[in-house]
Amino acid sequence: MLPLDDDTLDRTFSALAHPVRRAILGRLARGEVASVTDLAEPFDISLVAVSRHVGVLEEAGLISRKREGRVRWCRYEEAAISEAKDWIETHQRYWSTQLDALARYLKGGE
Repeated sequence: MLPLDDDTLDRTFSALAHPVRRAILGRLARGEVASVTDLAEPFDISLVAVSRHVGVLEEAGLISRKREGRVRWCRYEEAAISEAKDWIETHQRYWSTQLDALARYLKGGE
């Protein structure tokens, strides 16, 4: 897997920063394909606002949209989340190693 550039990571984490977008993504991640209208149902915000949130998710590569007639169907795209997860895991391993070394030092180990 190619390393992510900063812009890609920024878009991914920025898209995940809003609770409405996380809820939309969670719904689509369960394998559901839904229209923007369907995705808007549980929220007390306008269809335009939901459409903008969907646009942010699409721009980040977290979902894709396909037009069929007047309906735009949204689908979860796993690749962007997997890449962000890999980035987090890499940094988690680094910091775990560093903190383990610090703990050993503080206990009088190495």
